[in-house]
Amino acid sequence: MSEPVPVRGPLARLIDVQPGEGRALAWSWAYIFSILAAYYVLRPIRDQMGVAGGIENLPWLFTATLVGMLCLNLPFAYLVKRMPRARFVPITYRFFAANILAFALTLYLAPPEWGIWTGRVFFVWLSIFNLFVVSIFWATIVDVFSNAQGKRLFGFIAAGATVGAIAGSATTAILAKNVPTWGLMLCAVLLLELAVFCMRGLAVLSTRLHEVPGSGQGVEDGQDRTIGGSVLAGVTRTLASPYLLNISLFLLLFSVTSTFLYFEQAGIAKRSFPDRGSQTAFFASVDLAVNVLTLGIQLFLTGRIVNRLGVAFTLGILPAFSILGFAALAVWPTIGVIVAFQVLRRAGNFAIARPVREVLFTVVPREDRYKAKSFIDTVVYRLGDQVGAWSFTGIQGIGLGSASIAGVAVPLSMAWLVNSVWLGRAQERRRIDQEAGGGDPAGSAAPLRPASASSGR
Repeated sequence: MSEPVPVRGPLARLIDVQPGEGRALAWSWAYIFSILAAYYVLRPIRDQMGVAGGIENLPWLFTATLVGMLCLNLPFAYLVKRMPRARFVPITYRFFAANILAFALTLYLAPPEWGIWTGRVFFVWLSIFNLFVVSIFWATIVDVFSNAQGKRLFGFIAAGATVGAIAGSATTAILAKNVPTWGLMLCAVLLLELAVFCMRGLAVLSTRLHEVPGSGQGVEDGQDRTIGGSVLAGVTRTLASPYLLNISLFLLLFSVTSTFLYFEQAGIAKRSFPDRGSQTAFFASVDLAVNVLTLGIQLFLTGRIVNRLGVAFTLGILPAFSILGFAALAVWPTIGVIVAFQVLRRAGNFAIARPVREVLFTVVPREDRYKAKSFIDTVVYRLGDQVGAWSFTGIQGIGLGSASIAGVAVPLSMAWLVNSVWLGRAQERRRIDQEAGGGDPAGSAAPLRPASASSGR
């Protein structure tokens, strides 16, 4: 294999990319771009359908989403057990693409009176789709890159998600009033197929980069190896591990507080915009604002923040900001404060908290990277939605308003901050133990390593 050409120029100055990492970074970037563009084409449609179905019914839709997550986790775990990564990832994405085609056909052919129930089913489905496809992406990335590479590169990879989200939300914001909903759905199908193509490109490159020089054969990087284990391992291994349980708590507290803000935003949209097209355009515009802000942070700050502050302090940024934001909302429960807080908080999650949270999985066994991670990213996340949705409904049911909801969120965010610091320190201890033991955790794949003179590449 020829000597890799070091990445130079503006990219090398923007992020700390090492020789041999550039092509893998590009495939990863295009891969997540395609997924998020597909999702953000569909997200404003989901939000509008959720509002059209009645805000009072949103808690029931969140309940249905949790049930759907539980049902889908078992067949996915079976695929992970029986098939190598190169097979179960495309199968999963194409399953969801077939679902989108079915929704598009239904909207095209179904009578108008089917609209409300079609919208409710689509709301539940997209809430499942989003978490599954993104979780699978990050599990694949964690399987390819090492812990040290994750700290340097995951923020920039996440920028691909943001550019995809900007492209998707801008497309829907521009076309929603003139293009039928089913036409937008067909765009999402094409983008998912592009994601499969990029995933295969990354997989082939991963295999080549792990070849033993001069042997003509690659070392095992997980591409062609089945993971095995139990179908229920995602649940059992999560419950048996304090580390994974605390990752679950991190996501649970984030989800509960996010749901509080989402319901407030949905109420604002219904009161402020008279028709479906305007509501869809509003949701898309909020998404666009979030993603433009996120992109700037990811390109210029995320990697530097992680390297300077470490995982523990970086994880604590979002809960610390949430304490301040909910406190402000308790004092000034206005539309402007809610929207500004939502935009800043979501940007902080996408730009900082999400890529750093993925670093937590670089120090766990490979089976946990797919099974436990999938369970945490989907079922635990949606369980948080349930707690948040029904808590929101209960607080409103006893006649309390936004200030009271924010008051409940402040102590939750404080507990979240403590949990974040504990997780960051636990990750560092695991990383040190892993390096002292001479490699990755048992059962993990060999991570992508930058080329060096000693490697002969």
